[in-house]
Amino acid sequence: MVEQKRSTTKVWSLWIGGGLMLLAQLVSAEIIYHYVDAKGDTYFTDHPLRGGYKLKGTRGSPRPVASYDAKNAEQNRRRYSPMITAAARRLNLQPELLHAVVRAESAYDPRAISRVGAVGLMQLMPGTAQRYGVSRRGRYDPEQNLKAGAHYLRDLLREFKFDLRLALAAYNAGENAVKRYGNKIPPYPETQRYVRKVLAFYNQDLASSS
Repeated sequence: MVEQKRSTTKVWSLWIGGGLMLLAQLVSAEIIYHYVDAKGDTYFTDHPLRGGYKLKGTRGSPRPVASYDAKNAEQNRRRYSPMITAAARRLNLQPELLHAVVRAESAYDPRAISRVGAVGLMQLMPGTAQRYGVSRRGRYDPEQNLKAGAHYLRDLLREFKFDLRLALAAYNAGENAVKRYGNKIPPYPETQRYVRKVLAFYNQDLASSS
């Protein structure tokens, strides 16, 4: 997620009891369901894909919002991997780094949307998308979303002298927040968790590709 979003949570990936719990914030969905599988993994959706989902609650007015689909995460990773690699190499970024950010931001769901309006694989806010020539509607296109998000990440790395931790903190909380705290990771719990999570994903991908 980008820009000033200190307390917004999108998709959480937590290892709990040996299983991966995936929680997606469903914004603007009228009906929310949840499902717990045999391993204890919990999924939230506004469109049940199988039996066993239970109604969790209702909220807001219906809009075309798609929640994170845990079932298709690995399939989406394979589908968008060539696009992620191409976007990274165009900007001299490591594909493993871009994969890590996409995984943390949206879990490879191109339809993911946060409650503050960040959308797509790299969770672009309207202002960030506009900065890189992408329209509000264009943010929903995976290729445009990746290109703009990768450009933003590259520019943040340059701005913070290639300090990856600060660049990631800025991607989550906004570059002004990092500067406000003396070019340090802001003391926002979400941002601190985000930086740790992306670095963990990054190191995992580096290890698996070596």
